[in-house]
Amino acid sequence: MSDSVPPTRSPWPWRWSLLLVCLTFPLLWVGGLITSTGAGMAVPDWPNTYGYNMFLYPWKSWVLGPWDLLIEHGHRLFASLVGLVAIGLVIVAAKFDRRRWFTRLAIAALLLVIAQGALGGLRVVYNSLPIAMIHGVVGPTFFTFVACIAATSSQRWQSGLQPGEETPSKHFSRLLWFAAAVAWVQLTLGASMRHVPEMGRPWSFALHVQSHLTLATVLLLVLFTAAIATYRGSLVSTPRGLIRLCAVLILLQFSLGLGTWVMKYALPGWAEGWWPARMEAIRAGGWLQTHVATAHSALGSLILALTTVAALFVSRLRWTAAAPTSSSPAL
Repeated sequence: MSDSVPPTRSPWPWRWSLLLVCLTFPLLWVGGLITSTGAGMAVPDWPNTYGYNMFLYPWKSWVLGPWDLLIEHGHRLFASLVGLVAIGLVIVAAKFDRRRWFTRLAIAALLLVIAQGALGGLRVVYNSLPIAMIHGVVGPTFFTFVACIAATSSQRWQSGLQPGEETPSKHFSRLLWFAAAVAWVQLTLGASMRHVPEMGRPWSFALHVQSHLTLATVLLLVLFTAAIATYRGSLVSTPRGLIRLCAVLILLQFSLGLGTWVMKYALPGWAEGWWPARMEAIRAGGWLQTHVATAHSALGSLILALTTVAALFVSRLRWTAAAPTSSSPAL
């Protein structure tokens, strides 16, 4: 198949990849709730559910059953739906998009979601916290990957630079990729913190916390530096909007992180004098605590995805501005 692309591309690859993105984010949220509520072993077998075929398990048993069973079994069914949509993306990409590399990306996304499902199953089979941590990292990575696929199938990706828009600088592009890398490492540390064994050594948890806070500060400074830079010149609207949105979201993320800490571990000693004595921490397992912690986790995934897509757009614009139109391959 030739890499040449007709002037008008089918909108179906973008629509299908966007559907995959929109389904993956709530799946991450449900997965975070499972971790926050400790429901990871609510169903002790896999790929079956209490001996039943997962898809034939009586619906009343889990829809009207305990909360842990509802979200754990529901998570499995939701993940299966995401897998089916990923299969559909491969078919749509092969049929409607003549860019062979785009089809390869769709296949890679399918393989990644299969690997994620296998990790989820192994986490249950072996009741393993390390596998649960890896599972908690691969999910946001998959979400970021499919967000990038959606970006490369969008109309804005195809249009390139428009009159009056400036080519982003090399330093700006590197700054965004650095932010994306920091966001991924930060998310990995967060997943590790959420799966530290309760009987683990205190110094290990303290090291995770200190590293997490340090990288959070670095990410905040980098994103705000990038956001301020967007006010200079005429940067393309898509990455400009994404960068500014990330700068706002990182402030919300800081607030959710602080709320997670206070409600789970109480106020730090140096801050106790700033708050009324009647205020007490909501201990782990409370409704508010679990949802704040889950929101913090899910928002971290969203920041990673948006930052990476912004960096990808900027690199794309730099490449197309530098490459001669006649010799550039189909993008």
